[in-house]
Amino acid sequence: MRIQEALRALAEILANAQIDTPAREARLLLAHAMGVPHERLVLMTHDELDAATYDRAITYCKRRAAGEPTSMIRGYRDFFGRRFNVTADVLDPRPETEILVAEALTQPFETVLDLGTGSGCILISLLAERPQATGIGGDLSEAALQVAEANARDLGVLDRAGFLQSDWFSGIDGVFDLIVSNPPYISDEEMIDLSREVLNHDPHMALTPGGDGLDPYRILAAEARDYLVPQGRILCEIGWKQGPDVSALFAHAGWADVGIQTDLDGRDRVLVATRG
Repeated sequence: MRIQEALRALAEILANAQIDTPAREARLLLAHAMGVPHERLVLMTHDELDAATYDRAITYCKRRAAGEPTSMIRGYRDFFGRRFNVTADVLDPRPETEILVAEALTQPFETVLDLGTGSGCILISLLAERPQATGIGGDLSEAALQVAEANARDLGVLDRAGFLQSDWFSGIDGVFDLIVSNPPYISDEEMIDLSREVLNHDPHMALTPGGDGLDPYRILAAEARDYLVPQGRILCEIGWKQGPDVSALFAHAGWADVGIQTDLDGRDRVLVATRG
């Protein structure tokens, strides 16, 4: 079987399962089965594909058709120009979170605290972009911290990053120039509307705090100033409907320069505030 024929057959499996962009996902999964960059498949369409590799690709596509995310099948996600290992113990990094990283990089910082670090994608991206900076990633999940530490090692920033188990600020000492967080923020009401990819494969503790989804922001608004230098900044990812509520929480808690950054679809995505 030639690669172009295999791609058609794999894409059909995904299309029948109503997977979005089946042809693209077929390329990603076949390339993963072959151990080559997916961009190379364009130049290899007439090459022969051995049966064992095709069978492996079929298995991957059946897993994808059953709702498992491609990133979990491949074991990694590309984020802010770097490759991060992901497992079922961490939130799968989303492109929208890159907006938080980009905004954080608009101002100087030398020390950063990442609360709910998960895979470490935010903290590690910031340290990789700012070679003079150091940072700490806190998370309640020991398994997530192991993933984050491995990513920091693989991406060459482990000598400037520390990871510790902490329930928000419970294990944190010192003050920082910058605090970042992508906390769980999905409300109980919204959980039922999540896709099966998210609901069945992302850790629930990274998705929702329960209730109205705002409890993490209540904690951050009330306590984060004690861990920031004067004029230090906090950046938090938020749900697209939460901009007014989260802004009000921070404004009422005395934060300055409270604002919202939107994503590429114009939806509220990142809260930015400054210690007053």
